[in-house]
Amino acid sequence: MPTNLPDGPNKKTASSGPESDFPAGLSKPALRALAGAGFLRLEQLTRVTEKEILQLHGMGPKGIEVLRPALAAKGLSFAEVSGASGKSS
Repeated sequence: MPTNLPDGPNKKTASSGPESDFPAGLSKPALRALAGAGFLRLEQLTRVTEKEILQLHGMGPKGIEVLRPALAAKGLSFAEVSGASGKSS
């Protein structure tokens, strides 16, 4: 289970209010998956990796392909995958 997801689900759907800024091309299952995990704004996605978002039921690679440019348009991106603390040469 993703570790950086917001605490608890939010009962509002991503498309039900003006507070959501997810792109229109995102599928309804993907919107429900994000809303169910408590995500309502693109800025919230900067705290999680693409891999964590893909673990949500209803979110797939196409959803990531829609979200990535929407984040980039705002100068944002998904969190980087945290790896080893040092690089070996």
